[in-house]
Amino acid sequence: MNNLSGDAELARKGDTAAFARLYSQVYKDLYHIALYSLRSSHDACDAVSDTVMDAFCTIGKLKDQNAFRSWIMKILYTKIKRRQKEYYKGGEEINENMFDSPDFDYLSVEVREVLEKLDGESRLLLSLSLTEGYTSAEIADICGSKPSTIRSKLSRIKQQLRIELEE
Repeated sequence: MNNLSGDAELARKGDTAAFARLYSQVYKDLYHIALYSLRSSHDACDAVSDTVMDAFCTIGKLKDQNAFRSWIMKILYTKIKRRQKEYYKGGEEINENMFDSPDFDYLSVEVREVLEKLDGESRLLLSLSLTEGYTSAEIADICGSKPSTIRSKLSRIKQQLRIELEE
């Protein structure tokens, strides 16, 4: 694994190769979170592209080079929330299946159906927690919330999933 903080410092100074190394460390996480949250491979790619462009253009503003991963996740979080709002404004039905990616292999149709019933924020929080392994404190930092709030929301989401799967 490359030295993220060293590359972040170099990228802040304009080293594009260092930024590329940083991107190579996080691109799978960015895409998985976006795909899981948006349920559309096209929208996930767009959100990740927008995130990377914004990160590249504003890397000079990164204050703590050790926080690159959480900083870029905050940018992605904002992009995802904006896209989710567009879904609700347009009233469009999301037809693409998020599970068509070869990186995702869920065990059953029942689990898939239950996950698709979750609202966008719940899918995003669950993705950050279960799929990518972020702690409630890290998710709170990304979302601009309190860790206790994130733990409560995750607990409710998991309880909702248990109830749905038992039925």
